[in-house]
Amino acid sequence: MKTPAELFSLKNKVAVVIGGTGVLCGEMAEGMAAAGAAVALVGRDAAKAQARLDKISKGGGKAEFFSCDTTSKSGLQQLLADVLKKFSRVDILVNGAGVNSPTPFFDIPEDEFDRIITVNLKGVVLSCQVFGKHMVEQKSGSIINLGSASGLTPLSRVFTYSASKAAVHNLSKNLAREWATAGVRVNILVPGFFPAEQNRKVLNPERVAQIMGKTPMKRFGEAHELVGATLLLASDAGSFITGAEIVVDGGFDAMSI
Repeated sequence: MKTPAELFSLKNKVAVVIGGTGVLCGEMAEGMAAAGAAVALVGRDAAKAQARLDKISKGGGKAEFFSCDTTSKSGLQQLLADVLKKFSRVDILVNGAGVNSPTPFFDIPEDEFDRIITVNLKGVVLSCQVFGKHMVEQKSGSIINLGSASGLTPLSRVFTYSASKAAVHNLSKNLAREWATAGVRVNILVPGFFPAEQNRKVLNPERVAQIMGKTPMKRFGEAHELVGATLLLASDAGSFITGAEIVVDGGFDAMSI
């Protein structure tokens, strides 16, 4: 039987983190690197990527930045080829790219709707096609799709975002069922309210008061608090976990009135 340290180790694993230049996925990437994984940070902002790469390097980890349009299947296929050329394999995929908007429902323009659905849903579908096929063929892998509290229960003001995340939850469970006997696990990591770039625009004082009123811990989450759940889902410690929604939200989902 493996020790707890061995169960949670990612030594000799390769993790592709889409959205890895952002606040939350960047911290998740850093945590996986500290657990021994070689990390492919995927995004478009080279400056943000370099800052995260420096932190990972200082911690003794190994990581590389890859620029990619993750809403393009050909772009993702090239990304897979580039990662395989650099690291020889892919064991873990994190789908964390996302955009949001607080536009009132009747005012949502088509281009905004299309942009949110394309990034939040189409990008996940395409990356699961590309990387999921690779994992099914190698008969092993863990896919972690970032869901949302709004994927569990609709949140007011963020209509398109809520719809996109609900679809991600549904897709993830469906793929978990589809690939369960192929050695590939698919799970949903569900952050509660973690201030990050995509949601700062909707966190006005009124909104913050509403969130705190429904969060038993009475505070926002901090990015590093997602690392434990990430390691559980990415490592052998989670070998019998698939199709699950792992909620990290300070109790938000447990509250009603």
